[in-house]
Amino acid sequence: QVQLVESGGGLVQPGGSLRLSCTASGSIFSIHFLGWYRQAPGKQRELVAGITSGGATNYADSVKGRFTISRDNAKNTVYLRMNRLKPDDTAVYYCNVNLLASGASSRADYWGQGTQVTVSS
Repeated sequence: QVQLVESGGGLVQPGGSLRLSCTASGSIFSIHFLGWYRQAPGKQRELVAGITSGGATNYADSVKGRFTISRDNAKNTVYLRMNRLKPDDTAVYYCNVNLLASGASSRADYWGQGTQVTVSS
């Protein structure tokens, strides 16, 4: 069984910074993709940033230059550093991991429980 645990959300003023963390644990054979999604009230969930097993990254246009995704393979952890936060960044942020569990025949997606990020003065 695989579990994802997120941390790092909270309330921050516009222009401030936060760092989100997500750690995967359990019977993991290999991790192929880690990403952060967000969902604001009344909106669809959207991909914010992703990083592949090879280290390639991609970002939503709205966060380019402000957010940075990184991973620590030894810890099965992905981070999202968010700088110059704006009120429009307010949302629940979800960690997503595509991995091959030990004994499984194919990869699957796993999701974290979500962490609230609120940007407000």
